[in-house]
Amino acid sequence: MAESNLKRCRVVLVRTHYPGNLGSVARVMRNFGLSELVLVDPIASPQSMDALMMAVHGAEVLQNSRTVPTFAEAVADCVFVIATSGETGGLARKGYWGTPEEKMPSLLAALDQGPVALVFGPEPSGLMVEEIAACHGMIYIPADEVYPSLNLAQAAAVCLYELRKQWLKHQPNEARPELPAGFVDQERMFAKLKAALTDVRFLWDFRSDGIFHVLRQVIVRGMPTQKELQVWHGLAKQLHHIARRWGVPHPRDGRPPKLESELRGTNHRDTEDTEEENMEKEQK
Repeated sequence: MAESNLKRCRVVLVRTHYPGNLGSVARVMRNFGLSELVLVDPIASPQSMDALMMAVHGAEVLQNSRTVPTFAEAVADCVFVIATSGETGGLARKGYWGTPEEKMPSLLAALDQGPVALVFGPEPSGLMVEEIAACHGMIYIPADEVYPSLNLAQAAAVCLYELRKQWLKHQPNEARPELPAGFVDQERMFAKLKAALTDVRFLWDFRSDGIFHVLRQVIVRGMPTQKELQVWHGLAKQLHHIARRWGVPHPRDGRPPKLESELRGTNHRDTEDTEEENMEKEQK
């Protein structure tokens, strides 16, 4: 496998506070064959003497790092993005999060299709819920419950070791005829889809974020192409049209518009129940 393939995996550090961690992560990246480091709105400076001292032979990785103001910009062209966090509750559902060993196969499969990113949050608090939810999956390291919080560079070392270990055994897949859409294009579609689902009141209460989180994970699991995103855009546009044309009241304000069968005096649900009863009779 070409070394350049592994180098398409970038490490993204979000709002890093301590320069020593910048240098240590750069060193770990050099150890395991990665070279692209992106810093999102860092508090610590990559030019700091502490950072350079900790980088040692990874100083080139640190000096060539790219600084961007937002998380979205850091992963804009990535086809797959994995967050790291010690939090496995809330919006993070089983299947979405896993250990480094469990999540690296998905990252490697995506790596055959385009650039991917492994994202680490700031030392004091970790990534925000919105940042984790925007990713395609989440890694947690199953440390001891008494003290589960790892140093940023230690967490990076664990993840990158597992990445390289599996990469050495990985058989690359053939590139798809059409590459998956990038992160920015996916996020644009998800924003429109979420707004449309809110318009038709599929999303409307305190469960909305959790429900939409599940929906988006189902979609990103298929690594949609640009053409496939157009279908989702079309669905969102049609849902907006329906909401504007017919008016969809809030579930707490009244019942939704009646179906055409109900307007003709036939209850759609009763019709379905009758059909099921007839089928049961035929089977008997």
